[in-house]
Amino acid sequence: MNTSTSSCSPRRWPLAAALGLVALGLALTACGPQSQTPGKPRIALIMKSLANEFFLTMENGARAHQKAHADEYDLLANGIKDELDVAKQVELVEQMVAQKVDAIVIAPADSKALIGVCKKAQDAGVVVVNIDNKFDDAVLAGQKIKLPFVGPDNRKGARRVGDYLAKQLKPGDKVAVIEGPPNAFNGQQRGLGFDDAMNAAGMKIVSSQSGYWETDKANQVAAAIITENPDLKAFLCANDSMALGAVAALRAAGKLDQVKVVGYDNISAVQTLLKEGKILATADQHADQIAVFGIEYALQLLKTKTAPADRETPVDLITAESLAGK
Repeated sequence: MNTSTSSCSPRRWPLAAALGLVALGLALTACGPQSQTPGKPRIALIMKSLANEFFLTMENGARAHQKAHADEYDLLANGIKDELDVAKQVELVEQMVAQKVDAIVIAPADSKALIGVCKKAQDAGVVVVNIDNKFDDAVLAGQKIKLPFVGPDNRKGARRVGDYLAKQLKPGDKVAVIEGPPNAFNGQQRGLGFDDAMNAAGMKIVSSQSGYWETDKANQVAAAIITENPDLKAFLCANDSMALGAVAALRAAGKLDQVKVVGYDNISAVQTLLKEGKILATADQHADQIAVFGIEYALQLLKTKTAPADRETPVDLITAESLAGK
């Protein structure tokens, strides 16, 4: 959704005046967010579901940055309702190109399907910066397009979470991975990071299934895994929303104190559970800053016209100890 809003109140005009305004209107932009300060770049931020606290935090961080730099750029923030609504994201990119924004900073719902429309945006002269979920390198190469990725190394971050979990287990313990969508590069990388840690520690991965980023779906997946593996020792969840679903399934099964859970994203909803020991660890990739990093890079590219390159952003391990006193 485009969260920038404006209103034009209808008025009654004499016929001659109305005809004159119609002619004048052909040369003017309709009232709304298109009315901008001349020469000031407009940056469109296109995210995934704003129902996910991670992306709401991302949006709030971007808005705070724009407010502090209001003389430097204008911001149009958009999001989809469903994490997997790729078609809506394509439509949002097309809308932003039609509105002639200067740059698009996008956290794509699909690592491959959004590349085509982003290429069209780039061909139209729009600077495109990829954040959060990296575009597929093979598809980028096939379409002969370069889009810079500004974001964390998800595999590295998940490996740190998995290594921390492994210290609480013993070799041979059974664990399960609840993955992100198979079409999301960051989900794939987090799954690989978890696998790296578990394999290095000698754990037995008994199941690896997608919860599609959603709490309810992860809850269903976790409940089935618990039933099939009564001696399960841990869930490794590729985001915190799915970790919440695993916790709910364990609580329903009466095993909340027997099975450890780790997540990824450090949303506020898991921090109490971290302090209580219901979730062991998560990763903080600084949701409030990821879009800001992308926006700042887009502004730099608009000024310098230099060739874009990837930029890695920080990701930190979060545990009850790191939250102590907060």
